[in-house]
Amino acid sequence: MPQLQLPIFPAGTTPITPEIAFDCREGKVVYVHGHLPVFQHEEKDLASFRFFTSQLIINGTAGQADVARAFHVPMGTVKRYVKRYRDDGAKRFFAEPKRRSAGVLKAEVKVQTQILLDQGKRVPEVAKIVNIKPDTLHKAIGDGRLRQLKKRV
Repeated sequence: MPQLQLPIFPAGTTPITPEIAFDCREGKVVYVHGHLPVFQHEEKDLASFRFFTSQLIINGTAGQADVARAFHVPMGTVKRYVKRYRDDGAKRFFAEPKRRSAGVLKAEVKVQTQILLDQGKRVPEVAKIVNIKPDTLHKAIGDGRLRQLKKRV
């Protein structure tokens, strides 16, 4: 027969549920079950926080409202990260964010554009030839993805 765990937490902890609490000390967040630590992470480690709180919810140890209330996080944020955990698992919290590639300025267009700029053509002229907006080329030049010849005075 399972034994009942009394809700006795160490001093200074903040309860999430009657069984789980957390404590922040010396830059670390420690989660405790009763008086036993079960997980810890750096205070600024947002990925670990999102991972562990989502895991608490999915395992049925805590509810979404419990986590939102204990950490003063909007309910929508809690739901979003629980969905990420369900869809992609733990790896999603620690993976590099996906970046979009250049929509218009693909590699072959970029090479052609750079050749035209190296020939001394002006940005509006090049934009018409490669069928791209001049603002896109100015942005690429500003970002350093393309270079423009210096004008001689």
